[in-house]
Amino acid sequence: MKKLGMLFGAAMLASTVQVQAADKLTVLLDWFANPDHAPIVVAKARGFFEKEGLDVELIEPADPSMPPKLVAAGQGDIAVSYQQTLHPQIDEGMPLMRIGTLVSTPLNTLIVLEDGPIKTIADLKGKRIGYSTSGFESAMLGKMLSTAGLSSDDVEMINVNFSLSPSLMTGQVDGVIGGYRNFELNQMEIEGAKGRAFYPEENGVPVYDELIYVVHKDKLDDPRLKKFMNAIEAATVYLLNNPQDSWQGFLEVYPNLDDELNKRAWADTLPRFASRPAALDVGRYERFANFLIAQGLIKTAPPVETYAVELR
Repeated sequence: MKKLGMLFGAAMLASTVQVQAADKLTVLLDWFANPDHAPIVVAKARGFFEKEGLDVELIEPADPSMPPKLVAAGQGDIAVSYQQTLHPQIDEGMPLMRIGTLVSTPLNTLIVLEDGPIKTIADLKGKRIGYSTSGFESAMLGKMLSTAGLSSDDVEMINVNFSLSPSLMTGQVDGVIGGYRNFELNQMEIEGAKGRAFYPEENGVPVYDELIYVVHKDKLDDPRLKKFMNAIEAATVYLLNNPQDSWQGFLEVYPNLDDELNKRAWADTLPRFASRPAALDVGRYERFANFLIAQGLIKTAPPVETYAVELR
């Protein structure tokens, strides 16, 4: 009986240690869950977080602008955000630090109808361009237009809110800025209106990381962060090697996303995930900060190490 009690006690102790080892971590997504978040979801679905002793909760925002602000206020551990918004947030004094990259190429595009009259950027002169948000997208468009000898004054900007594809397909506008190459292009094709994309990184805009992980700058010594990045790298390797099983794991977490648009977006996004998510390209951040200064979107470019790091 005494031996049985000892065994029971040992089992309870092991169970307690196991529970304690699973550290809670909250990740605030930048938008509703979608294939852009595949490495995070696969890490959750296929046990990579669990292997690192993490219990990760994924939270979809009611307001897409809030995740980095909440992390800066200490109301979340990690936020998925954007390099193009990180620089202005640092310029405003927000205590944020980039610790990793999720999507390492731009997803943003300037989209027109493939069978329409616009074949080159120069053809946009006098045309109507739809947009959702001003700021970076306007600056990006202005730079792209400049490569064809045009300026923002040569086009009419129309705020279509988040109705980018519909406004283009119905003829309300002649082009849209801010549509994602892995989503809007697929959505248009599914609905029978194929799009033509002009890519910012091929038309004057420095390459940047579309999606990144940010944390509060005072919490870099939190051991959960290195564990998180280790799990993300392992999940990304698995994802690239096993895309079909990873897709099934993704649907286990978000079964409502099993449709044609997300299947296509999944395939188009795979090659854009950072295979070394913790790695930092300092030159990329310096060049992009200088671009934002030239566009009047930020005032100064502080040293990269003050707002972006590699966790080692």
